Amino acid sequence: MNGNGPAIMVEKASLAVIVMGVSGSGKTSVGEMMAKNLGCRFVEGDRLHPAANIEKMEKGVPLTDEDRWPWLDLIGDELAAAVRDGQDIVVTCSALKKIYRERLRNAAAGRLKFVFLTGDPKVLESRMGARTGHFMPTSLLQSQLATLESPEGEPGVVTVNIDAHVDVIVEEALKGLSKN
Repeated sequence: MNGNGPAIMVEKASLAVIVMGVSGSGKTSVGEMMAKNLGCRFVEGDRLHPAANIEKMEKGVPLTDEDRWPWLDLIGDELAAAVRDGQDIVVTCSALKKIYRERLRNAAAGRLKFVFLTGDPKVLESRMGARTGHFMPTSLLQSQLATLESPEGEPGVVTVNIDAHVDVIVEEALKGLSKN
């Protein structure tokens, strides 16, 4: 004590963010740039998919909830470790259904925010068709759009339209997170 009362320790709350949206929305580009701007760790959620999931998607077969649970749990483990250790983290994950987002929120002890990247399906399809080396075929876009339960209106969600340059998208996302 310094005579002014007990010293108060203030624990820094970690920032845990999921950059979400359907395939082709720019999750990786936006997530990497956000993490760089925030000076924190970035995890590409697609790299955590089990081989069986990747094989299914490569064949144009949509994933089921049962396929996604183990993958979501791996993403949840990354979030939980960061929150536990007081580290900031940005992770990409489609997080298409509310039940998936709730599972991820629980893993992060409720300290999770989402950046929802949304846009015109024609833009998404064009982007998917132009990229190389990704396992997700354009044919699965409609399945993802049909599965998507919009997170708009859920707590801790910032919605950003992808019809802009990535720098502008990241700026809007970071601005939204600072208000959220």
